[in-house]
Amino acid sequence: MSHGTHMASNAPHSGPGGHSSRLGLATLVVAAVGVVFGDIGTSPLYTIKEMFNPHFGLVPDARTVKGLLSLGFWSLIMVVTLKYVLVIMRADNEGEGGIMALTALAQRSLKSGSRLSYLVGILGIFGASLFFGDGMITPPITVLGAVEGLAVISPRLANWVVPISLLILFGLFAGQRFGTAKVGKVFGPVMVTWFIVLAALGIYNILDNPIVLRALSPMWAIHFFAEHGWHAVLVLGAVVLTVTGGEALYADMGHFGAKPIRWGWFGFVLPALVLNYFGQGAVLLDDPRAVANPFYMSAPDWAQVPLLVLATTAAAIASQAVITGAFSVTRQAIQLGYLPRLQIRHTSRDTIGQIYVPSINWMLFAAVIVLVLAFRSSTNLATAYGLSVTGTMLIDTLLLAVVAYTRWPDARKWVLPLCALFLVIDLAFLIANGEKLLTGIGAWVPLFIGIAAFTMMRTWRRGRELLREEIRKDGIQLDTFLPGLMLAPPVRVPGTAVFLTADPTVVPHALMHNLKHNKVLHEHNVFLTVDTLNVPYA
Repeated sequence: MSHGTHMASNAPHSGPGGHSSRLGLATLVVAAVGVVFGDIGTSPLYTIKEMFNPHFGLVPDARTVKGLLSLGFWSLIMVVTLKYVLVIMRADNEGEGGIMALTALAQRSLKSGSRLSYLVGILGIFGASLFFGDGMITPPITVLGAVEGLAVISPRLANWVVPISLLILFGLFAGQRFGTAKVGKVFGPVMVTWFIVLAALGIYNILDNPIVLRALSPMWAIHFFAEHGWHAVLVLGAVVLTVTGGEALYADMGHFGAKPIRWGWFGFVLPALVLNYFGQGAVLLDDPRAVANPFYMSAPDWAQVPLLVLATTAAAIASQAVITGAFSVTRQAIQLGYLPRLQIRHTSRDTIGQIYVPSINWMLFAAVIVLVLAFRSSTNLATAYGLSVTGTMLIDTLLLAVVAYTRWPDARKWVLPLCALFLVIDLAFLIANGEKLLTGIGAWVPLFIGIAAFTMMRTWRRGRELLREEIRKDGIQLDTFLPGLMLAPPVRVPGTAVFLTADPTVVPHALMHNLKHNKVLHEHNVFLTVDTLNVPYA
């Protein structure tokens, strides 16, 4: 009887290997720009417009525009650059990022079964559930935000916005099966072009009104709060749109590694975003009527049709960051026992993080179609957007504090004070987005999705634990069973029997039933346990 036969299945390892050359790094940076930065890179399509949503009652005068630009800029610096790109990306679980990886790291440092370990697990799984809610809203809001440029070109085309958006989204989800690497090779050059155009549009408009660059000073953000008081906190519900996608950078770390993402952010994405936001601000200072759609109105008339095509392509690509992030979070949840074993296809021979989960892909697609048909515009969806993102970001901060305290003795002196700062920022954003719950039904959508996903994952995990306890309680220990088998050997029959077992120390129930009912034992018996190894192939 052979025992302990193991089959390797896939799990994250220490990031992509074999990319040490400069050319390899450059290729990965371009692919990362195509896949990882899409979500945050298309925020300029709708963010400034939403800051001046009539709901907030703001007028695009010079002081307000500079105050909002300053808030947006410092949100990018504090939340995305400092928190995610520089600090949280240090916390990788065998190369994988995302909230489930952070949860696994935090729990590994705590005493198994302790109350804190249980609380960390609850927080992590709720954050992952909120991330699924975010994943369902990002594709429709970005695609709708881009295609709405049709109405700027000609109001008669407004009725085509929803049908064209649905067609683009179908193409995007249908293409997921080709894998992140292939998708990234196609998407990378398009997104590189998109960020170059964003920067060019920004410079073009800033040159007309360079005074807008004064908003780089945090004093303008402070002035804005001084003037508007409590109302300024509510406006953060629109300012948060500048940082949506920050969590996706961390969640997608397993697809490309931290280094290409950092290079792409500092060398390319951050400068382009800042230039474009400030360019839109310059347009508003020149013509307050541009508030209707400052992104498209920041372009010359001759450039609007090509810009619409590029923006629509970029918006479709933007959804990729969250979709691939959802695949990573799903795989991690399966490995931690929070989801049933779904089919996972590995789309790269070299990089284990590049995966495709068909069931999650088509479930997200169905939800996205419902959201597009229900909300029908990026402005309507903006009321639903933000709550799930800020909830996830807050939980990331709490988990980071646990990881820093338990695993980083040298770095905790500076990481823990930063966590306190991040906590204040996250709470401000959460309060601002929580107000949306009182003013419309939209904000309940991601919360409902998150609670439903959380309930399902906790139920599955608890069910597995109960089942394991029952099997262990009713089962016979292998070291007790084997000596008894020698004393009273049963009838042996030719052939090999394979028995699957989750616990290699307990005799499988199927073997016991075979002995009990058929009174025979096969000549060769294999107890098969599936172990998850940290390598792509074994």
